[in-house]
Parts: sequence; structure tokens; C-alpha cells
Amino acid sequence: MDVRFRTVALLVMFFTLAFILRLVSLQVIQTEWKEKALTLTSDRQSIPPSRGLIFDRHGTLLVGSRAAHDLMVLPRELPELDSTSMVATAAWMGMTAEELEKALDKAKRYSRYKTSTVRRGVDVEEHARMAASMHQHPGFSFRTRPVRNHIHGVAGHLIGEYAEANAEDLETDPFYRLGDNIGKSGLEQVYELELRGVKGRESVMVDARNRVRDTATLLTDDRPAEAGLDLRLTLDLELQAFAEQLMQNKKGSIVAIEPRSGEVLAMVSAPGFNPDILVGPQRGAYYRELSADGDKPLFNRAIKATYRPGSIWKMVQGLIALDESHIVPSSRFYCDRSIIGCHGPHRWDDLRQAVIHSCNPYFYKTMQKVVNAGEGEGRFERAANGLDAWKQRVSAFGFGSNLGGRLPGTSTGNIPDSQYYDRIYGTRSWDFGTIYSIAIGEGELLTTPLQMANLAATLANRGWYRQPHFIRDVGGEGKPPGLGVRMDTGVDSVHFEPIIRAMRQVVEDPSGTARRARIEGIAVCGKTGTVQDEPRKDHSVFIAFAPQDNPQIALSVYVENAGFGGQWAAPIAALLIEQHLTGEVSNDRRLQRILEADLTDPYPEPESEPVTAASPAATTPAEGTQSPATE
Repeated sequence: MDVRFRTVALLVMFFTLAFILRLVSLQVIQTEWKEKALTLTSDRQSIPPSRGLIFDRHGTLLVGSRAAHDLMVLPRELPELDSTSMVATAAWMGMTAEELEKALDKAKRYSRYKTSTVRRGVDVEEHARMAASMHQHPGFSFRTRPVRNHIHGVAGHLIGEYAEANAEDLETDPFYRLGDNIGKSGLEQVYELELRGVKGRESVMVDARNRVRDTATLLTDDRPAEAGLDLRLTLDLELQAFAEQLMQNKKGSIVAIEPRSGEVLAMVSAPGFNPDILVGPQRGAYYRELSADGDKPLFNRAIKATYRPGSIWKMVQGLIALDESHIVPSSRFYCDRSIIGCHGPHRWDDLRQAVIHSCNPYFYKTMQKVVNAGEGEGRFERAANGLDAWKQRVSAFGFGSNLGGRLPGTSTGNIPDSQYYDRIYGTRSWDFGTIYSIAIGEGELLTTPLQMANLAATLANRGWYRQPHFIRDVGGEGKPPGLGVRMDTGVDSVHFEPIIRAMRQVVEDPSGTARRARIEGIAVCGKTGTVQDEPRKDHSVFIAFAPQDNPQIALSVYVENAGFGGQWAAPIAALLIEQHLTGEVSNDRRLQRILEADLTDPYPEPESEPVTAASPAATTPAEGTQSPATE
């Protein structure tokens, strides 16, 4: 019994002593497990998803992703840098010593144990040079991240900017972290949720200083990243690139729409910019250059600029008057130039001739009938009610609206009503004689190039349109709901025929104002407009659709400070129509003339005038509003 007891006691003492010695070894002598004790904290790392790609209507890649390299620093691993070392390190990085010192101070204030960006967007050649000697610069490393790659460098205004998320973005949406990018404008912004994808999650073991020690699937919700959805646009790359080429050395816009679908085939704002540089290493300098440019290349004239519509508006006036039986196609009015100025030798036009000759007195009298048909006591009340009824009819064409607002910042323009004029002249203290300038597309009327292209599509469809849109497919699931909603003007289709015949003669007749829009074998219907911008040259404007039967394209062309509508806008439209319908351009002389034209020479700036309530269109060009329009 004593022997067994002593044996058991000795065994207990032996194992106890061995256990104590092992603990001493692990905790005092060896550091391996001391280090591992610090790694018993798990952390979650997010895995960035690939952003969705963007294609044109035919499946050609417009926007993809490419690798960008950011130089990072981990302050705790950074050795002390004396002045000589600071200069040498800065030279290696392509920075000045002062820039490097400032960047390192900022990184240290952020965290000594987390990496910070020192330089973003290092190009491929510099990355290769710096990587070769990276081992000589402890504390520095490269992070590779995907950035947008605009393959063809087109449609920058429409596609939009993809840039670093700001503090507001980080606070609003937990998806984004410091250094992440987000769609800032255009379609990149509108479809941010679809394009960005879903971040993955990965569990890692980190020590108290946030150093990764191991990766492991620790939690059941660890998952790989999910790529964003691809977008297929309505744009035709070939037409878009050609339109941008035609607008080089010019200011203005082009909007082309497929009438039956409302799909935007091309959208150009000139001058434009190279969207690929805005995501490259030169982004900061390039953005400052664009922002300082007085021609405002970042401003999307196609959807934001507003102009008085001029003589193009007369077709809308004629259609409303026809539908309300105030006139018939054969109605004639004497060209009484004592009530409003006009031009040309015509004297006794019917509706078709009035459109061709752009007769101001004809449409003065036409709208006078519409407005004075309002109900009420006295001429002031009748004019107010008649104007409000007129506005309802005009609004059915999409004017005064953002046409569905498929891009941020789309302007609605301005269609005045009785309340508008009451604020200016006093309640019921005005009649048609006060506001007659809107009858011919002047006065307080403001429209956008997008709205005017939509008018061309409405004329092509003989009275209806589909809201313009830019997306054909999202993620292979087809067009999102709510795009391309059909809208009817309420004007009987029969009333469009005399207007369309007149538009055809504007292009085909020897005396037509748009002879430069003629295309052999293609029936083009168009209408010129000239928007005054005194004391500078007028803006050249043209809307058109083709062919006359079964139209495939409708468009508006604005060339600022370029003269009459038929001089520049009409031939540009003709080139685009022919390119779209036939795949080529047959008139080399016309093409060469447009390509060689430089219409950006400076013009004398008008003297500044005070903006008053009675003159809403007197805002500055920077706000997109232009001066009165005439034909």
C-alpha cells in the first residue's frame, strides 16, 4: 500500500513539475506562443468586387477596368529618414522632399499601424521602375486596384465620372471605405448600385497591431466578392464617335434618338473631355484644367443648356392650332410686318408655306387665336385661361419637363403660364399683346437640345414619343422597368402631314433654308433655327428626322456662335443621318468642310445686364441659358 502510494505521488509530482517547466518554457523562454496569444483576435477583410462593364447597343465594350497602382506606406515599419534619405526616397517616388514629408506626417497622424496612400495612380512604367528597388525602401508597398478604362474615350458626359468617395458618401453608405471609388455623375452615378457589385468577406487573424497572421474560414458568412452587373447602352459607338469628331473645334451639342423606341443613339456636348484621363494619374491636374476652361467642357449642354427655340417652335404652334380647329392647312394670313418683323418676299402664305418661309406674322396670328379662345370675363381673363390651356397642350410634347429625368441635372426648360406673367406684370394685367414673342419661339420660352431632339422624334412618329433613355439591358435581364414610356401629344396624327411635307421642302426646295441637309436617295425632313446671342454670332440650330416614311433617326444639332441654322447645323445632321442609315458618307466635300471648320474663335462678350424678374432668360451662359431666338 505504501509502495503504491509513493509511486502515485511520484508520478503526480513528475507530471506537475513537467507541466510547470513547459509553462515556463512557453511563457518565458520561447516567444512563439507569446506571439500567437496576440493573434487570437479575428478581423474581417473585405474583398472588392469587379465593377460591371459598359457596352454599346451592339455589344462593343465601351468601359472596362484596368489595374491602377497606389504607393502605400506603413509608418511603423518606416525607418528614420534624415534629410539626405528623405530627398533620395522622394526622388525614387517621383515627388519632392516637401511633398513626401507632408504625406508621411499625414499617414502617421492617421495610424502608425495601418497603411495609407502616399501616391495614387502610379503609371505602368513608373511602377516597374519603383518595384525593382522596392526592397531598398522598407515601409513602402504597392496596392493594386481596378479603375475604369474608357476604351474609346467617347461619351464622357453621358457615362459620367467614377471617382473617390468623399466624406458624405462614406457617412451615407457603409459599403464604401476610405479610398473606395463611386459613380459621381452620368450613368455611373445613376446605376451605381447595379455596377458596384457585392463585396466579399474574409476572416483573418491579426495581432494587436493589426498585422495579418493567418487567413481562415472562421465564420459561416465568409464569401467571395460578386461582380457588378454589366450595362448595355442604347448608344451606337460608331455614330457617337463620328458625332464627336464632327463637333471638334466647335461648341454645342448633338442628340440623336431612334424615334420608335426612344433609345438615344448618340449624345454629344462640345467641347468635351477625355474621360480616361479623369481616372488616370493626371486626374487632379486635368480636372483643374477643365474646371478653369471658360468654354465649360464639363457642362453637359445636351441636357442642361437651355435656349429659346426660335422658328422651330412654330411647328408646335401650328399643330396645336390645327388640332383645336383655329386654322386648317389652307388657312392664309397676310404677312403684316407692322405687328412683328419678318423676312423674305412672301406675303400670303398657307400653313405649309408659312413653315417653309418661317413667317412670323402667320404664327403671331395663329397663337393669338389660341390664347384669345380662353374662357372668362374680359380680355385679360381670357388671355390667362387661354395661355394655361396652351401650356397644357405644349407640355404634352415633353416641354417644361425633364423627359423622365434619366440623367442627373437634366433641365426642364421653361414654359410660362398665367401665374408666371402675373408675377411679372401684376395679376390679370396683361394680354396676348404683352406676351406675343412666345408665338415665334422667343420671349420666356426655354428648351433643351434633348427636348428638341424629342420633338423631332415626335414629328417622325406623327404625334407620340417614348421617353428618351440610354439603357438597353442591365445584367442580362433586359431593360429596367419604367424606361421608354409611351407619351401621346393628343394631337391627331392627320395634322402632322402638312407640317412634315413642309419640313421635307425645307430640305429639298431650291429656296429651302436647309439645302445643305440634302442626301441623295434619302428623304430628310428638317427645320432650321437661328438663336441670337448678341453681340456675338447667332447659334446655328437644326432638327430633323429620316427617312420621311418609317423614320430610323431623329436628331437636334446645336452649334453655338456659328451663324444661320442651315450653315453648319444642317450639314452636320445630314452627315450623321447618312452615316447611320447607310454606314458611310458619300459627300466628301461636305465632310471635309465640317472637319476643317474651327468655330471656337473668341467673340466679343456682351455687356453685362442686370437680371430682372421680367427677364428670366438673362442668366449667364455659365448657367446654360442663351439669348433670344429668331429665324
